[in-house]
Amino acid sequence: MTDADIGAQVPNLGTLRTKSLVATPSGTIAVQAGNVPKHTHMGSDEIQYVISGSGTFWLGSEQRQVHAGDLIVIPKGTVHAGSVPTSGEFKVLAIKLPPQAPGDIQLVP
Repeated sequence: MTDADIGAQVPNLGTLRTKSLVATPSGTIAVQAGNVPKHTHMGSDEIQYVISGSGTFWLGSEQRQVHAGDLIVIPKGTVHAGSVPTSGEFKVLAIKLPPQAPGDIQLVP
């Protein structure tokens, strides 16, 4: 999937770009690229599989280095942010269960 396939930046969310692949009543799957500021989702658990690149990812109060092939499990309500790329463009396959409701993103200072 090329950068052009992923689309434009999501307003007010850093350099995040996202391309929805699957949307069902049970969950969503999307490809995401770029970085996003610290935030939470109160209604959805999230699983991210790092497709390419590496970088620094915030999970809770910790910074972690993540690389292509890593799996990140983000329970609902957990502060997270990512990624500050350290090599290549950082892309993930993001799964949200249940689907994230419109407006269910709370930015965290």
